[in-house]
Amino acid sequence: MAPEKQQLLKKRKRGPSSQPPQKTNPNFSKKPKSVDSNPLKKKKFSHPPRKPLGAKPSLLQKEKIVSRETSEGVKQPKDEASRRTKSKWFSCLQELTEERKKKRKAKYTLQHELALLWEKMRRRDITKEERSKVITEALKKMKGKIPEIAGSHVSSRVLQVSLYTCIKYCQPLEKNSICDELRPHFLILAQNKYAVHLVNKMLDNASKSQLDGFMSSLSGHVASLLRHQFGSAVVEHAFNLGNATQKKTLLLELYSTEFRLFKGLTTTSEGRLVDLISRHGLQKVSVIEHMSSVLQPILKKEIVDHSIVHAALLEFFSIADKSIAADIIQQLSGPILVRMIHTRDGSRIGVLCVKHGTAKERKKIIKGMKGHVQKISLDPHGNMVLTCILCVVDDTKLIAKVIIQELQSGLKELILDKNGRRLLLQLLHPYSSRYFSPDDLAALDLTIPSLSTAEGKKLEANMKTDRESKLSETHQSGPVGTDNGPDVIDDVKDDNSAPKESHSLSDKGKKDPSLRRSEILIDSRLAETLINACIDNAAEFLRSNFAKDVIYEVAVGGAGGILWQTLTDKLDALHVAISQLGAAPKVELQEHVFENFHSSRVIRKLILECPRFADTLWKLALKDRCKLWAQGHSCKVVAAYMESSNQEVKGLASSEVQPLLESGLLKILDKKPEGQS
Repeated sequence: MAPEKQQLLKKRKRGPSSQPPQKTNPNFSKKPKSVDSNPLKKKKFSHPPRKPLGAKPSLLQKEKIVSRETSEGVKQPKDEASRRTKSKWFSCLQELTEERKKKRKAKYTLQHELALLWEKMRRRDITKEERSKVITEALKKMKGKIPEIAGSHVSSRVLQVSLYTCIKYCQPLEKNSICDELRPHFLILAQNKYAVHLVNKMLDNASKSQLDGFMSSLSGHVASLLRHQFGSAVVEHAFNLGNATQKKTLLLELYSTEFRLFKGLTTTSEGRLVDLISRHGLQKVSVIEHMSSVLQPILKKEIVDHSIVHAALLEFFSIADKSIAADIIQQLSGPILVRMIHTRDGSRIGVLCVKHGTAKERKKIIKGMKGHVQKISLDPHGNMVLTCILCVVDDTKLIAKVIIQELQSGLKELILDKNGRRLLLQLLHPYSSRYFSPDDLAALDLTIPSLSTAEGKKLEANMKTDRESKLSETHQSGPVGTDNGPDVIDDVKDDNSAPKESHSLSDKGKKDPSLRRSEILIDSRLAETLINACIDNAAEFLRSNFAKDVIYEVAVGGAGGILWQTLTDKLDALHVAISQLGAAPKVELQEHVFENFHSSRVIRKLILECPRFADTLWKLALKDRCKLWAQGHSCKVVAAYMESSNQEVKGLASSEVQPLLESGLLKILDKKPEGQS
C-alpha cells in the first residue's frame, strides 16, 4: 500500500467521524472520575504527623489506648519487649484514672491521704502510741475541712473511725473540736447519704452537754427531718439516746405549733396528749389538723420504722375523729404494718388496727404478714398483734392458711422461746395472768375512743375495774404459779377454770370466742401437731424454763378441757411418754426429770390437776419406788399424791407414802401464808 493511503487510514481512525456511534446503555458506559467539590475536606487515608521517639502520649491518645486494650482483652506477653509495652499501657491506665478523679473531686488528694491513714489506724497490730500519732495527724489534715469531706463515701468513714478511736486514745479536746466544727452543719449533714453515719456516731459518743447541744439543733426541724429518708434516722437515733425530758421535747413538736414555739410549757409528768390539751386549753381541732399535716406525709412516704412516729401516732388515735382514725387504719392495713410492730407503741397500733379494722382491712393485714409470721411470733412486741388476731378475727380459714401453717413449720422453736410460746398459751389458756403481764393484758384491751360504741365503753370500764381488783388480790397473795424455793407450793386450782374472755376483744368479732378458739386449735390440726411435738421432745420441754408451761397446758387438756373432746388418745400417749421418763433409772451424766428444778414442779402440778395423769405416772414410775424419790426436788412429786384433793389419787399412794410421812423421811410442805409476798 502506498504511503499516502496509510496516512489517510490513520487519520480516519483518529477522527471522531470515523468511529461508529456508541450505545447509551449505562451498563457499558464508563463513569467519569469523581471530583471533590469541597477542597477543605480531608483525604480519606490521610495520617497525622508522627511524633518523635520517646514523646509521652497525650490524654486523648491514653483514652484510645485504654479503650483498645479493654476491647481486645488482656493478653499474655510473649517476650521482654511486649512485657514492657504491656506495663506501659497499665501505667497509662492508672495515670488516666488519677487525672479523672482529680478533675472530678476537688478534695481527692486529701481523701487519698486520709484513706491511707485510716488503713494504718484500723490495724490490730499497731500500738496505742502509734495509733494516737496517726489519729492526731489525720485530725490536723481534716481541721477546717470536716463539713466538706464528710459527705464522701471514703472520707466519712475516716471521720467515723477517728471520732470513735479518739475516745480511747486521744485527748478530749480533739473530740470536742470535731463536734464544735460539725455542730453548725448538723442539719445539713443529717440529710446526707454518707454523712448520716458520722452524725449517728457523733451522737453515740457525745457527752451530756454535747447531746443537749445536738438536741437543741433539732429544735424546730423534727417534723421536716422525719419526712426525709436519711434525716428521719438521725431523729430516731437522738430520740432513743435522749432522756425522758428530751424525748418529750421532740414529741411536743409533732403535737402542736404552740409547743414548738414556746418552750417549757409542759413537764415530763404530763404524758398523755389528752391531758396536755385540757391543761393548756388548746383547741382540739387545731391539734388534729397540725398532727394530720405532720403524720400524713410520713405515712404516704412509708417512713414508719421509727419509734418516735409510733409514739406520736398512738397519741393521735386518742384524739382523732372517727373518719380520720378510719382513714389511718386503712392506710396502715397491709405489709406496712409489719414494719411497725417491732416496738411497744407500734405493736399497740397494730392491735388497734386489727380490732377496729373492717373484715377487708383485717384480711390485708394478715396477708401482709405472709412469710414473716415466724419472725413476728418470736418478737417480744410483734407477737401481741398475732395474739390479737387469734382473739378477734372471725375468718379462721385465712388464719389457718397464713398464720397457723407457718407456725407449725417451726413449732419446736416457738415452744422453747420466751415470746413465741405465748401464742400457743393464749389458745390453750386464754388471758391467763400467769403467762401475760398486766401491761400485755392492758395492751389487748386498748381501743380508739372515737371508734368505740357507748356499750363497748361501759363494758370496757367494767372489765377494767374487775381486772384491777383481780390484780390487787394477786399482788397481795403473791404472783401466781411461781416457785421461789422448796417452801413454796403453787396454787393452780383457779387457773384451769373456764377462760374469761376480754369484753373489749370479744365484742369486735361476731363469732363466739369458744367456737373461734376451737376452729383455730382443733380444726386446723394445730393441737394434734402440738401434742406430737410434746411427745417427741418431752424430756427437753419438761426441763425448759419456758416450754414447761406449754407441755403442762397440753397435758391437762387446755382450759375448759378443749383437747379432751377429740384428742383423748393423743393425750394419753403424752401422759405415757412423761411417765416413761420418770420410770427411767438415774444416770450420772443427765439429771432425772424428778430431780430437775423445772420438771419436778411441772409433774407435781400435773398430779394435782389431772387425776388421769396421776394414775398413769403411779403405775409406770412410782409404784414401789417412792422411798427412792423421797429426798431432794423429787419429794414434791411423791408428796403431791397426798396433797391432791382427789380421793382416788390419794388412795393410790396412801399405803406407800403414809409410812414415809410418819417416819419423817418425807415431808409435805406447808402452803404459803396469805399476805406474804
